[in-house]
Amino acid sequence: MLNTDTIFNVDYQNFDQIALEVFKFQYKNNTVYKSYCDLLKKTPSNVENISRIPFLPISFFKSHSVICTKKYDKVFYSSGTTNDNISKHYVSDINIYEKSFLKNFIDNYGDPKEYVILGLLPNYMENENSSLIYMVNNLIELSKSNDSSFFLKEYDPIIEKMKSLCRKNKTIILIGVSYALLDLTKNKNLNLENTIIIETGGMKGRRREMIKKELHEILKERTGLKKIHSEYGMTELLSQAYSKSDGIFSCPKWMKIFIRDINDPNFLYSSNKSGGINIIDLANVNSCSFIATDDMGSLHKNGSFEIMGRIDHSDTRGCNLLV
Repeated sequence: MLNTDTIFNVDYQNFDQIALEVFKFQYKNNTVYKSYCDLLKKTPSNVENISRIPFLPISFFKSHSVICTKKYDKVFYSSGTTNDNISKHYVSDINIYEKSFLKNFIDNYGDPKEYVILGLLPNYMENENSSLIYMVNNLIELSKSNDSSFFLKEYDPIIEKMKSLCRKNKTIILIGVSYALLDLTKNKNLNLENTIIIETGGMKGRRREMIKKELHEILKERTGLKKIHSEYGMTELLSQAYSKSDGIFSCPKWMKIFIRDINDPNFLYSSNKSGGINIIDLANVNSCSFIATDDMGSLHKNGSFEIMGRIDHSDTRGCNLLV
């Protein structure tokens, strides 16, 4: 197995080489992924570059145990109404996840101790095995601030706390799901200072879906902030991408985005095309690092990307044909 230091110290020059090594390891040790690759007749003997590596449809995390080892430290569950409708990510080494999200956070925002970190994540708080809750809880603890905490639906207390912290010139990071941030700021004129809002997506049927640009414009108007940040992650990954402005996301060095044709999932576009989002997440070394998501997006030449929404069910037929 690859040393995790190799994964987290990957760079532009050796990413492809490390990804191919991970592919060989997962083909050998992950029975679900191996079976999928065999159906496509893609093996380490005929996969010579990363564009030929098969991307596992993300739905497999709902129906199978996608893992390379027999033992695991933690199982993360996606939010859902029934056990049949949720993804399960078996994490064999929780330290890899902690290293991934902390290194990425520090690379983007610096030491958590520089902030008061507030979590506005009501729907995720109902899922004690949420990877997002696990991450935010760790960041709250690492902030070493007595003011850092979770809030569910107590909107007035969190507003008062934020105003008080602003008066004390404390720097705040507020991490919240989209619908809760809209509820928090409704009919308010907050004029927040020294605050970074990171929205994590998720209307969960509680509000009409809206594109990020519209969401961010509403939040900026209500808070007085010039920018709204975003986090792009999911149960099936151990890494996240962050956007600090205009919905343009950047990946950590050990994560890479590809865009596939939604009707021919074997075909990967170059930049400036929209389609289904495929992800290589090298931190997923003990599960599957090559994921075909249900999200639509577009890729920029510098490797940054945008999220355009979910793929309509009728457009997933390409992946269904592969399965």
